[in-house]
Amino acid sequence: MPSIVVVGSSNTDMVVRVPHIPVPGETVLGGDFIVAAGGKGANQAVAAARLGATVFLVACLGEDTFGDNAIANFRREGIRTDYVVRYAEAPSGVALIFVGEEGENSIAVAPGANEHLSQAHLESAKKAIIESDVMLLELEVPLTTVSRAISMAHQAGVKVILNPAPARPLSDGLLAQVDIITPNESEASLLTGVDVTDLPSAKEAARVLLRAGVGTVVITMGQRGALLTRDDGMVLVPGFAVEAVDTTAAGDAFNGGLAWAWGRGMELDKAVRFANAVGALAVTKMGAQPSLPTLEEVNAFLVGRGASDLVSCLQ
Repeated sequence: MPSIVVVGSSNTDMVVRVPHIPVPGETVLGGDFIVAAGGKGANQAVAAARLGATVFLVACLGEDTFGDNAIANFRREGIRTDYVVRYAEAPSGVALIFVGEEGENSIAVAPGANEHLSQAHLESAKKAIIESDVMLLELEVPLTTVSRAISMAHQAGVKVILNPAPARPLSDGLLAQVDIITPNESEASLLTGVDVTDLPSAKEAARVLLRAGVGTVVITMGQRGALLTRDDGMVLVPGFAVEAVDTTAAGDAFNGGLAWAWGRGMELDKAVRFANAVGALAVTKMGAQPSLPTLEEVNAFLVGRGASDLVSCLQ
């Protein structure tokens, strides 16, 4: 199984089901309330671990109950916590999430200790980083830390997947060290200046990112699938139609699945198709980490959807 280092955030999610996402000044009476483990980095780590990867998480938590619970959860999932640090001067990160009847969501994050994940913390994790098969990162921790982590992995010949969320401008120097970037449509728009609304505009945005130096661009487009773009061509890898309950962590599930499949040596188009299945399963359940599927669940889903060729290459 692949060894994956995830550098990123850990939050506690507080989720309320509502009939619709409230507009400014509106109060909405909601339904179910759940507290669940979340944060993009932690979600991606759990997604990869449930598929069977050896996962090291580099993250920063507060010295509080939320942090204690997160550490206990990581250990239950089999994630190595050697490089999860505690920071006394800020609370653990939290996210407040509204989920509408159609599964759409609205999220506000108080990053807390996530903002204190530093380059010094990366140095302590250097051995795990340079010996891993894949490094997976997102942008809920300081950009200087993300940049340094990418540089460390790139110099060691480790495959780098960057999920540029939440989106922010990135330098060509950073992008040139990224093997695969995985924006959704809105993130691709911010990164490139192209208004991504359909397949032609997604293709244009992907070309911009290739010219900036990224090795491979994968723009996720919901149930339509994911646009895989390399120098040798483009292909829309189809998605899987499911009934969405909660789209929280769908992108994290996709990225964890992609890191796992690519780290195992799967051809990239098949790895993206596999990741689409992981993301599709995640939207069928409430909560971030509670929704992330196991390898057995993904295999059963693929067989049921006539994609047994992906299962056969995982044995």
